[in-house]
Amino acid sequence: MIDPSDAGRVVLAERLRCEGFAVVECQDGADGAVQALEEAPDAVIADLSMPSISGVQLCRLLRSEPGTSKVPVLLRGSEGRRNRFWAEQAGAFAYVVKGRMGELVRALRRAIELKASEPDEFFVVGFGKHLDVRERIATHLDAALFESVIAAEVRRLGTSESFDRLLDLLSQFVSQVTSYRWLGLFRCEPMRLGMHTHPANRDQALAEARRALAGSQDAPLVTVEDDDAIADPEGPPALVEPIYFGDRRIGSFALSPRAPVHPDDAVLVKAIARELGGALKMATLVEESRWLATTDALTGLSNRRAFIDWATREVARSARYGDHFCVTLLDVDHFKQVNDRYSHAAGDEVLATLSRLMSKLVRSCDVVARWGGEEFVVAFPSTALEGAMSVTERIRSALESQPITAPNGQPLKVTASFGVAELGPGETLEQVVDRADRAMYAAKGAGRNRVLSTTQLDPTPQSLLPQNNPPTSSLTPIVSLLSQGSKSLNAPR
Repeated sequence: MIDPSDAGRVVLAERLRCEGFAVVECQDGADGAVQALEEAPDAVIADLSMPSISGVQLCRLLRSEPGTSKVPVLLRGSEGRRNRFWAEQAGAFAYVVKGRMGELVRALRRAIELKASEPDEFFVVGFGKHLDVRERIATHLDAALFESVIAAEVRRLGTSESFDRLLDLLSQFVSQVTSYRWLGLFRCEPMRLGMHTHPANRDQALAEARRALAGSQDAPLVTVEDDDAIADPEGPPALVEPIYFGDRRIGSFALSPRAPVHPDDAVLVKAIARELGGALKMATLVEESRWLATTDALTGLSNRRAFIDWATREVARSARYGDHFCVTLLDVDHFKQVNDRYSHAAGDEVLATLSRLMSKLVRSCDVVARWGGEEFVVAFPSTALEGAMSVTERIRSALESQPITAPNGQPLKVTASFGVAELGPGETLEQVVDRADRAMYAAKGAGRNRVLSTTQLDPTPQSLLPQNNPPTSSLTPIVSLLSQGSKSLNAPR
C-alpha cells in the first residue's frame, strides 16, 4: 500500500489489517515500486497523484515487467471522469474515490480472488539495490512515446485512398525509421501483394515475401523499387505480423531486417501491423467505391461516366498537341432477339464475351467502355482513322467467328455494327462520338455486321492532321461502296 500522507496511510493500513489483509506500507511511490518488483504482492493500492512517480506511471511500470504484469493495481484519488479515464488507460484494476473505504475493500477482494484463479507463473526478479525505478519508468515512457508516434504516422496512411498509394507511403515512412532488405504488405480481399525492395534484389525478395506471407502466392503484385531498401543478398528471417480490422484478419505485414537485427524492429513491426488495419480497410473501401462508380458490373469495363471523364481529357490533349484521336461506337445486331429467344442470361453472356474479346484485341493505351445497353465505345489515342478502322475490323471479324453458348447449351452466332470517327479541328468529345454514332447506324442500315467510318458518309475530311492523299472513298456513296464489296462492308449475314 502506497500513500504519501502519514495520517491517511495509518488509517487505511489499520482498516485493511482488520479485514484480514497483510499490509506493507510505503510512503514513496518509487520505494513502493521497488518493493513490488523485488517481491510481487497479491495487489497494490496507490494514489493517482504522488510526489515521486504517479500512480499511472507505477501501474504501467508494473504491467510491463514480467514478474508483476498480473498484479492488480487499485488507484485512489478525487472524484472526476478524467481521473477514472487515466486509471483505466494505465491498466488499473479499479479506480476508487478516496474516503470510500468499503468500495476499496470490495474491489481489493475481487482483485485478489481473480488473481488467485489464474495459473501461477514463476519469475526470478532479483533487482535488489541496483534497480533504478525512475530510469525504468523513463524507458517505458520512451517506448510508449515511440509506439504512439508510429501509431499516429500509420493512421495517417488512411488517406492514401488505394492499396498502391498505401504501399508507397508506408515504405517511405518505414525506411526512415529502420533499414531493411524488403517490406511486404498482403491484403486478403481482394487479394493484393505489395513489396518494397531494392531493384537488384527484386526476384529474391519476391520469393522470400511470398513464402513469408501465407496465402499471397497467387496475389497480384505491385512493387516499389528504389535505394531506400538495402541490397543485402541475405538476412535474418522475416518478421511477420497479422493485420486485423476489428476481430477479422484482413492481411499481413512483413519486414526483412538486416543483420544484426535491431532490438526495436520486432516492436516496430507489431506496432505497424496493429495500426494498419484501419488504413488498409479505408484504402480498400475507397478502391471499391471508385470501382463501383466507374465500372460496369456485368462486363468489368469502364462505364459511360468514367469513359467521358477520361476521353474529355484525352480530346483536350490531342487538340493541344495536334495528335490523332479516334472513336468507335458499336451495337450488337438483333440483341433484342437474343434476349427474347434465348433469355436475358444469354444476352448477358453475349455482352461479357464481346467485352473480353475487345479487351484482348486493343492496345493497353486504348479504352473500351460500355456505352449503354448493347452499345460499346472504343477510344484510340494517337491513332489515325486508318489504324482505328483496321483494329475495328479485326474486332468485327473476331466476334463473327467467336463461339458463344447460351445457358441452355445452344450455340449463338453474334455480329455487331460499327461506326468510326476521327476527331476533327475544334471538335468536342460529344461531337466526334455523335458522328461515330451516325456511322454506326448507317452500318446497320447498310445490312449490319460491318464497319463504316464517317468519311464514307461525309465528304468533309475529319482528320486533325493534313492528309497527303484525300480519301476518294469519302466521296463515294454507300450504295456504290456496297457494290464494290469492301471488306468492311460485308453483305448481311
